[in-house]
Amino acid sequence: MKKILDGMHKTMNAVKPPRMTALRDLRDAEIHGPFSILIGTILSARTKDESTARISKELFKKYKTAKQLAGAKIKDVEKIIKSIGFYHVKARRIIEVSKIIDSKYKGKVPDDLEKLIDLPGVGRKTANCVLVYAYDIPAIPVDIHVHRISNRLGLVETKTPEETEFALMKKIPKKYWLNVNDTFVMYGQNICKPISPMCEVCKIRNGCKYYKTNSAS
Repeated sequence: MKKILDGMHKTMNAVKPPRMTALRDLRDAEIHGPFSILIGTILSARTKDESTARISKELFKKYKTAKQLAGAKIKDVEKIIKSIGFYHVKARRIIEVSKIIDSKYKGKVPDDLEKLIDLPGVGRKTANCVLVYAYDIPAIPVDIHVHRISNRLGLVETKTPEETEFALMKKIPKKYWLNVNDTFVMYGQNICKPISPMCEVCKIRNGCKYYKTNSAS
């Protein structure tokens, strides 16, 4: 796994140093800790990373705690996040989640997978993102990029992101779990794109199932 992760970073740095992912940006900025990661991940669904990071930071300028966001008016939150997809639904969702974090967990985001996925609208990917980016707890959040690249490389043969997560957990040593999502997402955004992946510059292409199949045809 180390060769794959190192090869991805070498490729990206050789082509163009990649912009960091939205969640790593939020983590490195240390904006309200785990709460910003949780809310930022919910906002990130079907939204570009640059929009997620920018809007999350704007939101946290006004609402700095779960208690503050829990007491927010939906229309006020919608005004802040209206440039992202499904903002009506997301505004209601993040307020609802904030109310639970405030009342049930005294403002502290849980560091437990089961408690996280009990939150409304929080699935395994979001919960795992909180574990990885907020608490440095080994997990493998699987989004469309991780799912696509894992299958292209031949690491797994799966139909859904959840299947990919469990397959990768069996295949990848736990010491690499914290790095998988961030690296694969950056690679998926910059090199191994959904359409017209940049196989010609990829430094791990010789071990890639997708490349071998398509270069031979």
